[in-house]
Amino acid sequence: MSEIRTENVTLQVADGTSMNAYVATPAGGEKAPGLLVFQEIFGVNANIREIAERFAKQGYVAIAPELFHRTAPGFEEAYTNLPACMPHAQALTPEGLIADARAAFDYLQKNPRVQPNAIASLGFCMGGRASFVANSAIPFKAAISFYGGGIVPALLARAAQQHGPVLFFWGGLDPLIPQDQARAVLDAMKSAEKPFMSVEFSDAGHGFFCDARASYNETAAKQAWEIALRFLATHVKG
Repeated sequence: MSEIRTENVTLQVADGTSMNAYVATPAGGEKAPGLLVFQEIFGVNANIREIAERFAKQGYVAIAPELFHRTAPGFEEAYTNLPACMPHAQALTPEGLIADARAAFDYLQKNPRVQPNAIASLGFCMGGRASFVANSAIPFKAAISFYGGGIVPALLARAAQQHGPVLFFWGGLDPLIPQDQARAVLDAMKSAEKPFMSVEFSDAGHGFFCDARASYNETAAKQAWEIALRFLATHVKG
C-alpha cells in the first residue's frame, strides 16, 4: 500500500480550546486501524508529518495533534533551538495532554475510515512520554514510546494505569534519559504486571529515529521501524 491522502483538521478539546492536527489516510474505502502520532518538542514538523504518512502507507489512519496549540498554534522550531521550545513543553500539563489525546482519539473513533476498536498511540521524546500518559487514560490497544523522558518520577505511578501493551525504545547512549530512569519505568511496569516490551540500542543516542537530527542512527532506526510495525500488527491489527 502506498497511495495516501493528507489533510489538516481542527479538533475541539474538552477544555474549550481548538487544536489543529495533521491526518494521513490510506487511499481506498476499507476501514483501517488508527494511530495517534505524538510530536517531539519541536512541533508537528516535516519529520512528524512524514512519520504519519509512513504509517498511512502501512495501512493506518494516522493523526498528529499539535500539542502546543494553547501557547503556540502551528509551532515548529529547528532542532538546534531547544530553548525556544521549552516554555511550551513546560506549559503542557498531563491533564491538557490527556484532553488533547482524547480529542484525537475521538476523531479517529468517529472517522468512517477507522476501525473504532483498533487504535494505538506512538510518540517520540516528549511524545514518547505523551504516549505513555495517554495510554494510562485512554483505552488504546497498544502504545509505543520512543525515548520518552520525564516519566520519572512524576508520572511513574501511571504505569499501573496502562491500558494496551507498551513498546519502549531506548538509546543506550542517550544523555537525556539516564539508564536508572529507564529501569525505573520498566520496574514499575513489572510491579504493576502490565505487559510491555523494551528494546535498547546500545550504540544509539537520543532522537536516533529522526533522520533530520545529528543523532540519527540509520541501523537502529530501520530496526526500530520493523519492530514497531510487528508490534502494532500483533496488538492492533490482530
